[in-house]
Amino acid sequence: MGTEAGRIDTGPEWLLQALLDSPAPAPRVSEIGQVAEVADGIAIVTGLERALSDELLRFESGVQGVVLDLEPGRMGVALLGASDGVAVGEGVMRTRRVVSTRVGPGLLGRVVGPLGDARDGKGAIKAEAVRPVEAEAPKILERKAITRPLATGITAIDAAVPIGLGQRQLVIGDRQTGKTSVAVDAILNQKSTDVICIYCAIGQRGDAVAKVIGAIRDGGMMPRTIIMSAGDEDAAGLAYVAPYAAMTMAEYFAGQGRDVLVVLDDLTHHARSYRELSLLLRRPPGREAFPGDIFYIHARLLERAGQFSDAVGGGSITVLPVVETQAENLSAYIPTNLISITDGQIYLSPRLVRKNQFPAVDLGVSVSRVGGKAQSKAFRSVAGNLRVTLSQFEELEDFARFGTRLDDATRARLTRGAAVRASLRQPERDPIPVVEQLAVLVAAMGGQLDGLGEHDTFAVMAAIRKAAAGELGDLAQQIAQGENLDEDARERMGEIARQARDTVVGHDGANA
Repeated sequence: MGTEAGRIDTGPEWLLQALLDSPAPAPRVSEIGQVAEVADGIAIVTGLERALSDELLRFESGVQGVVLDLEPGRMGVALLGASDGVAVGEGVMRTRRVVSTRVGPGLLGRVVGPLGDARDGKGAIKAEAVRPVEAEAPKILERKAITRPLATGITAIDAAVPIGLGQRQLVIGDRQTGKTSVAVDAILNQKSTDVICIYCAIGQRGDAVAKVIGAIRDGGMMPRTIIMSAGDEDAAGLAYVAPYAAMTMAEYFAGQGRDVLVVLDDLTHHARSYRELSLLLRRPPGREAFPGDIFYIHARLLERAGQFSDAVGGGSITVLPVVETQAENLSAYIPTNLISITDGQIYLSPRLVRKNQFPAVDLGVSVSRVGGKAQSKAFRSVAGNLRVTLSQFEELEDFARFGTRLDDATRARLTRGAAVRASLRQPERDPIPVVEQLAVLVAAMGGQLDGLGEHDTFAVMAAIRKAAAGELGDLAQQIAQGENLDEDARERMGEIARQARDTVVGHDGANA
């Protein structure tokens, strides 16, 4: 810019000269490919020689896709939207980014899609950041031992199949055995804690997801819960991405030292979505027509859970993956894969469903490989022999069906076993606090529920819970601090049980 007699030269000649003297802009390379084929959920793209695996592509129609297959001269792309709008011959552009999702506190209380987009009609989501859905699992030195319990509010689980914060506990069973109910009840029980919950619905019907949303909202947990839905009407690519996106959202909170509970409902649909994409992309099928890397896609997902060290935030991610079996076949391909990846399983048995035993947790098959180390001492002292008591009872029950004449001791064991099994029954959407669970278990193991009919049993249990909630507040604090139940505490629980039984049986006129 020149000056003459204090005048600033801003004429067109100066502007032209300034543009000529400025450095030339760097050339921008733009790669545009074309759609060669379109199928249900996938597209074959040509002309993008430099595209990378897992890269996000954008189609002219606005649909996005992720590169799954790289072949000479062509690539297989899983669409993250409806394939109806994608036409053969339309342009495809690279984004030089991987599939990412929104994370942050702004997602709490919202219903979102796998990419963090709002699906509840409440406006745009204010995200803290955008992070890739794929991430490397924390290393061994970045993890700590699992030592803190995660209370589910379900007596059969907390007493016999305990879960620790940072554990991967599989929920497995046939259709209509209550798998989703167990997971939702575990979420509702976190109302008295500061655990953040993420419910990821994969391939579920819209009405089923709506019921879960209603239950969580009615239970008061919606402000600390993220609902992610990739329904059966969504593209298979979105169902494939959904659980990884849920883990990315959980990792954001875990990095801030928070405890997160993630429910993946369910990985059977996830595996089927991936099988569908793989078969359409002409990948070689293996056992049950699943591709060869089906184990890896679940292993790299669930390995991102755990209890993390202070160096990486000190938070934890607890995962409850759900998987569906057919005709109680636990040896099917996907169930055996997930059983080997996770730290235990909660098996819901159709046999118990037919006996009207809800939740239908089969303690003979269910196991927790690490949660026992996190279980409170009070539970271990009360329910230490619960599994043995029930297994012996069921064996005797089967034997008694032959009409064999039984002695008094065997009849007493059958009566006690039936009472203990009845004490584990509870309705859904009714998580029970720890001190109330222990009071009911002490009553059942001590014989206070022996010989009662079904109606009286539930009435006595309700009376015990009510009395324990009002009179055992000090014990609840001791249990929360990891202390054991001393003899005095057991006597107080036993006295509450005796009073409850006397009140109910005397009122109903039943005979003990």
